[in-house]
Amino acid sequence: MNLSEIDIDLAPFIDHALLAPVATPEMVDQWCEDADRFGFASVCVNPVYVRQAANLLHNAKPKVCTVIGFPYGATTSAVKLYEAREAAENGATELDVVINIGWLKAGRMNDVHREIAEIRDETGQTIKAILEMGLLTESEKRLAAEACMDAGVAFLKTSTGLFGGATVEDVRLLKEIAKDLVGIKASGGIRTAEQALELIMAGATRIGTSRGPDLIRQREG
Repeated sequence: MNLSEIDIDLAPFIDHALLAPVATPEMVDQWCEDADRFGFASVCVNPVYVRQAANLLHNAKPKVCTVIGFPYGATTSAVKLYEAREAAENGATELDVVINIGWLKAGRMNDVHREIAEIRDETGQTIKAILEMGLLTESEKRLAAEACMDAGVAFLKTSTGLFGGATVEDVRLLKEIAKDLVGIKASGGIRTAEQALELIMAGATRIGTSRGPDLIRQREG
């Protein structure tokens, strides 16, 4: 089937991301306005802008998402937990947490699990574990996904976008592992509606992109 013929509304899948280091308060205003206007799932901003986004989207449909331990996942567990608690207190209801990739590669799966579970338990918010799949072997991808699911995450997320973007193959692998028990967020390098649709057809339930409005316009065009 031609992807252009697939009748899927992209907007409810999109986490409208503004994570660039040059993001300004004015840009946060625009991203929140776009998220509300198009009906995106969330707006995803850096922690410093969570309170602003929460105020702007108060009583609106899009959720406020932020990133924890971004982008490398290598801050201490105590720092990640503090960051997550503060984000939740400031109004974030979804937390995209970068796992400690070094621990994963060293076989310290109990530490990977504990860190994610603690953030989940202490905040009570929706946790999306960022696995950074471009840096992992297939066996590591499976170990990471299984540990994070066991820790209580709501979503498995492919990547930050810094070390390779989302691929159909990785989304299919996560869908196989998840067995529909958790959501799958494809993120990184998604610039076209066609890419987004391919990932959704492969099993993605969220799409992380900074180009949400562009994707919607491409579908309308």
